[in-house]
Amino acid sequence: MRITLDHLRRYAIARSLFKPTTLGRAIGKLGFVQADPIRAPARAQDLTLRHRVVDYAAGDLERRYAKLPIEEDFFVNYGFLPRAHQGLMHPRVPRTAWSAARKRKAQAVLEFVREQGAVHPRIVDAHFAHGKITNWFGGSSNATTHLLDDMHYRGMLRIARRDSGTRIYAVRESVAAQPDLPTAGARFDALVDVVMHKYAPLPAASLGQLLSLLCIGAPQWRTERAAALASAKQRFDRIRLNGIDWYWPANESPRSGRWRLDGEVRLLTPFDPVVWDRRRFTIFWDWIYRFEAYTPAPKRKLGYYALPMLWGDRMVGWGNLSVIEGALRSTFGYVDGNAPRNTAFHAGLEVELTRMNRFLGLANG
Repeated sequence: MRITLDHLRRYAIARSLFKPTTLGRAIGKLGFVQADPIRAPARAQDLTLRHRVVDYAAGDLERRYAKLPIEEDFFVNYGFLPRAHQGLMHPRVPRTAWSAARKRKAQAVLEFVREQGAVHPRIVDAHFAHGKITNWFGGSSNATTHLLDDMHYRGMLRIARRDSGTRIYAVRESVAAQPDLPTAGARFDALVDVVMHKYAPLPAASLGQLLSLLCIGAPQWRTERAAALASAKQRFDRIRLNGIDWYWPANESPRSGRWRLDGEVRLLTPFDPVVWDRRRFTIFWDWIYRFEAYTPAPKRKLGYYALPMLWGDRMVGWGNLSVIEGALRSTFGYVDGNAPRNTAFHAGLEVELTRMNRFLGLANG
């Protein structure tokens, strides 16, 4: 039986929305959880994990982070990943070298953080008073925070925990020297495997895009991108549908009976693995989803933080949710203009809103 687009769509949903498990196992299965600071009605990492972790509550990742073998770091985007995966990217060699003056500042901060053990950026800034800098938005940012972020990216610091959402920094133990070329190639391939395992199945263009993003997580190997992409295309299984090459892990089959859907209604974050690849989203559901948080309000079509609404294998619309005076408020839009005329859908949506209330710790959950 030939693999069809329907097979690929069901496969993408079922393999990502696996049976809920523990927090540590869920992060391990995902390989990476993208983070975003916007709360509408919760942060992206929490909205992602609530579908995949038993009895998950908003903020559980932050509360339990220090006890789990995970790290915050940049992968293909910024987020949380198993420590073993993070280790494959280090030591990083950023594309931009520091000036001698910045090296001295970083070394002084490193020694201060080492003395403190784990430190809030405000304490570092109070000690060094580095002042302000112009950020990439054209506004003013705290120079100390910028330096701490840079030191974190370069592997000098790690995130020990968060306090009310603020990163608390600690010294990261030094890692071994740069690996030889064969070892580096094997590490890059292993990182590509993590990418594929999280986002499969992938159109060829999306696979290439993700490898380019991976070269930000591991910039020292950006010259190996072409070779890594060629290797991936040989290593993964492939089919060509309607002029598009699709790739997925070689040990899986999109037409396998194991990829069963449950028919539930789910509100997904814009950064959920099912949603993240907008190219794939458009191919699967024949409508364009846009993340409009940074779009001027008069120009928004879906809403500030529209959550795509999945029902079975159909993406039927979107929801905008907020918490006002301790109660969950929701509005919905539908691809066809109206909600599905199906009692199972409406019952499923009520169940999903009940789950959301419980996840947020609201009284009517």
